[in-house]
Amino acid sequence: MPGSLASPIAAGQINGRERRSTTLTVGWPLVSAFDLLLAAGVAFVAGVINSIAGGGSLILFPTLVALGMGTVAANVTNSVAQWPGYLGGVAGFRAEYAGQRSRLIRFGAVAALGGTTGSVLLLTTPSQAFDVVVPVLVLLASLLLAVQPLLTRRLQHDEDAGARPDPAWLYVALFFATVYGGYFGGALGVILVGVLGIALHRLKLANALKSALSAVTATISLVIFALFGPVDWTIVAVAAPASLVGGFLGARIATRIPTTPLRLFIVTFGIAVSIYLFIRA
Repeated sequence: MPGSLASPIAAGQINGRERRSTTLTVGWPLVSAFDLLLAAGVAFVAGVINSIAGGGSLILFPTLVALGMGTVAANVTNSVAQWPGYLGGVAGFRAEYAGQRSRLIRFGAVAALGGTTGSVLLLTTPSQAFDVVVPVLVLLASLLLAVQPLLTRRLQHDEDAGARPDPAWLYVALFFATVYGGYFGGALGVILVGVLGIALHRLKLANALKSALSAVTATISLVIFALFGPVDWTIVAVAAPASLVGGFLGARIATRIPTTPLRLFIVTFGIAVSIYLFIRA
């Protein structure tokens, strides 16, 4: 059930799901206010990063863990807090969706099914399993972000403006990609752009569809986590607006900031986090 910062939560297990491994500083107003301010600041930066280079989850997720949240609770709260940013991405690609109604419906249905599967897996499997898997997922997300420029150049080189039918394997690939998105989600956009770009040979369309499918997956996860997950709504209340503002500002300055140094920082940070989580597990 949804978590809260209304009172300290001791370590333990309830219905096989993890609770906080340590007690957050509720009841210590100054420290608690600092925690919220830190979460909001990092969420803002994550929103900016998502608009410029992608990979904001790799910044916010470990911050929430550092604040004392268990890995599952941090992942769930991270997913909910960053949801508004996906809607901004969809709005930015409005022109690209012209004539794509049927494809959006088909792909959206697959994303809804995959996102549901991944979110349910996260909440129904033991938290210890996620603790074992999450370092691998963080490392995978970091490496995917590292090779994204190479993938983008390859797709641009192979781009073909002509329409082509959707291959059957694309639906299978989208399902498993969005299962991953519902379960963890770091660098989901990189995976979706790669899969869609290879299948459709239209990079701009792949980017647009990526935003729509990410939004569908995130919305499904939001509903499931809100109803059944250990969401920390106080964190969400400050982090979600900050992420939205960061995403908006990031889109405005994306053309003025070199993405390579930023991407290098995120990848390095993500690898360091994965090593820490490996040791912690």
